[in-house]
Amino acid sequence: MKIGIEGQRLFRVKKHGMDMVALELIRNLQQIDTQNEYFIFIKPDEDHDCLKETPNFHIIELGGGPYPSWEQIALPKAASRFGCQLLHCTSNTAPVFTSIPLVVTLHDIIYLESVSLFKKGGTWYQKTGNMYRRFVVPRVVERSKKIITVSHFEKNRIRQFFGFPENDQRLVAIYNGVSEHFQPITDRQILTEVKDKYHLPDHYFFFLGNTDPKKNTKGTLQAFDQYLKTAANPVKLVMLDYEKNALKALLDEIGSPGLEEHIHLTGYVKNTDLPAIYTQAELFLYPSLRESFGIPMLEAMRCGVPVITSNTSSMPEVSGGAAAIIDPFKPHEITQAMHRLTKDEQYRKELINKGLEQSAKFSWRNMAIEVLKLYENLIG
Repeated sequence: MKIGIEGQRLFRVKKHGMDMVALELIRNLQQIDTQNEYFIFIKPDEDHDCLKETPNFHIIELGGGPYPSWEQIALPKAASRFGCQLLHCTSNTAPVFTSIPLVVTLHDIIYLESVSLFKKGGTWYQKTGNMYRRFVVPRVVERSKKIITVSHFEKNRIRQFFGFPENDQRLVAIYNGVSEHFQPITDRQILTEVKDKYHLPDHYFFFLGNTDPKKNTKGTLQAFDQYLKTAANPVKLVMLDYEKNALKALLDEIGSPGLEEHIHLTGYVKNTDLPAIYTQAELFLYPSLRESFGIPMLEAMRCGVPVITSNTSSMPEVSGGAAAIIDPFKPHEITQAMHRLTKDEQYRKELINKGLEQSAKFSWRNMAIEVLKLYENLIG
């Protein structure tokens, strides 16, 4: 078989969730499949070392302008030129017009749900991206041979939204994995190097907040503010990849500008440095309003860190009873969970042990095996 895989953003230096999922899929397919021929279509960028060619995996760098024109024009032309019998698009969208059978990974359909694009919250880059997805995704769903999503919650949400029959075989749920390098770091030199590199405080809670409203940064900061007012020996909050001006604006909005001195912004963190940051955290905060999966929860669990997460969408499914579950719309519940995990050592140990067991159930290799079976059944 000749299989094309879209990996447009894989060579960019600052990779995020969907980029890492696509990268791990390809790396693991390289390990388990030496028979089929793969063409990985990538937009030129700086990080060429993240993925290497093997005898049956060819990296094809394509120009073609901005994201929409690259995807709608350059990608299908290249896939046709290389004789692909199947094209797997990994990040929610795909070419609307192509004769090649399509497989699409639809991580979520948050951008299709009843949320105004002009509602306060989120950047204009995020909003324009959502406008593109709102136009493209319904058309792609109609044309796709297979639609992969990442949890049973999201599978049911997609099925209901598009009116798929209960037994429609086009829609499948395949869980994401967790990278092997996420594990408790015991090497003191590594811990010290990462701590110095990002100027981490001695004691901290860790939060992967960003400007996307679904991440509940506002509610998390309100909860942390209450924690500081009620804790005998409060710790700081470490936030990854968040801009200082955006933080100041949000703190002004919630009426807590003085909270800034208790928050440490790391800037962008390399994925390989994350295990040392998780390991040194008192707890990990993941109180999102809506998630289709939630890889960071499992990363923290694998590093032996207790997790606070939400009772909404996929988070109870993925956390599997191994996290402190709260209502993300009630900041006081987040605050209560912070206090309990810093005071109740037995409860803390219980969540750490359960987290290690739960996170061990997920692997990128298993994900790649399931995706390969899907390819073979589709073309076979």
